[in-house]
Amino acid sequence: MKRFRMPTAYTILFFLLIAVAAATWFVPAGQYAREGEDQTPVAGTYAQVEQQPQGVAEVVLAPFRGFYDAVDVAVFILMVGGFLGVMMKTGAIDAGIAGIIAKLHGKERLLIPILMIFFGLGGTSFGMWEETMAFFPLLIPVFVAAGYDAVTAVAVILLGAGSGVMAGTVNPFATGIASGFAGVSLGDGILLRLLLLLLYEGASIWFVMAYAAKIKKRPELSLVAGRDQKFRHEGEAPPLTTRRKITLGIFAAVFVLMIYAVFPFDEMGLPLPTLGWWFPELSALFLVGGIAIGLIYGLGEEETADAFVSGGADLIGVAFIIGISRGVTVLMNDGAITDTVLHWGEEALSGAGGGLFAVLVFLLCLPLSILIPSSSALAVLAIPILAPLGQFAGVEKSLVVTAFQAASGLVNIITPTAAVVMGGLAFGRVPYDRWVRFVWKLLLIFVLLTAGILWGSAIL
Repeated sequence: MKRFRMPTAYTILFFLLIAVAAATWFVPAGQYAREGEDQTPVAGTYAQVEQQPQGVAEVVLAPFRGFYDAVDVAVFILMVGGFLGVMMKTGAIDAGIAGIIAKLHGKERLLIPILMIFFGLGGTSFGMWEETMAFFPLLIPVFVAAGYDAVTAVAVILLGAGSGVMAGTVNPFATGIASGFAGVSLGDGILLRLLLLLLYEGASIWFVMAYAAKIKKRPELSLVAGRDQKFRHEGEAPPLTTRRKITLGIFAAVFVLMIYAVFPFDEMGLPLPTLGWWFPELSALFLVGGIAIGLIYGLGEEETADAFVSGGADLIGVAFIIGISRGVTVLMNDGAITDTVLHWGEEALSGAGGGLFAVLVFLLCLPLSILIPSSSALAVLAIPILAPLGQFAGVEKSLVVTAFQAASGLVNIITPTAAVVMGGLAFGRVPYDRWVRFVWKLLLIFVLLTAGILWGSAIL
């Protein structure tokens, strides 16, 4: 008997398209009155309308219509992918990590917080996740040689980047897309996400350092004792040349500018110019940044173009997922059942306070993230429904985005449907069940911590 394998996000989303189309045949069609520029549903105005069932033709066309609706988001994703492709081609990130390791010779314990902060900043700024795959073969031998084990190295990468992704302060692949579909700025809610970043990263560093200290003292307590003999050698990395230092500076400057450009200084009463950039401007920023890095590093016109196109191609699947999952919303809207779902939610939430609603959004997105591992896909699928529902409970849309992002990022650390998790564990020869045994207590801390903060933020 063949073992069950979780289908891809594409298959899951196509099944959702079919399920939603079928639902339009028996779920009552209805509509809210809407107000404001963002067309927020007005509570208490729901009324049933004529049934508008969706058939086979509508299911086939829905992903294409969804892609047209979200073309600005999809193009932005491709531009970021191209930018990262050029950056990885220079080897500057690998060289930067290697330079830190060399300077800490004899003080390897400091590698844990330094590297986890580095990965956390990458995770929270540009969703550094798949890109971490390059670091497993480099860092695992270093940590094993320093007297730790493969679990320590894997945890530094997965928990370091994962904590950043969970907070998602300005992550364009998750928080940015979710904010776009919620109709709020990427800067809305950023202070709360910065707090979560500090808490998540601090808890992860403490957790990993405690385990590492125990293994350093008593190696036999390692969860992978006897499995790491193949890593008893140093990994190789390119040198941190002056040109690569300049490249890293440009890389950092692009993300600093992105953060500044989306921050709503005027709404916060701060005396700083508000640029108000969004997906078109940010797409141009990453395009220019990628070209500048390639030419300044000396890749040349052809090699820069190839690296940019290759990097964009790596994320074409994300763009497709955006179109397919946006197609689910298209079918729900055309079938006039979106407002019906909102109405059911309004009735269910009529007795619930804002704190309970915020926590329920977080808990709901946990299982959804397992079925749809792509945070981008889940954002465009769930946020158009959850954000308006939050208005009925008196919860700001930015808090709904934060709850979604925290849940999506948390699940990515442990779900077997995440390629980075399974690939990283395979590199380190860490069995999946032992990774679960290692990380489950920290994830429980994350769940309780997030629920408490969401509750408190919603009722304040």
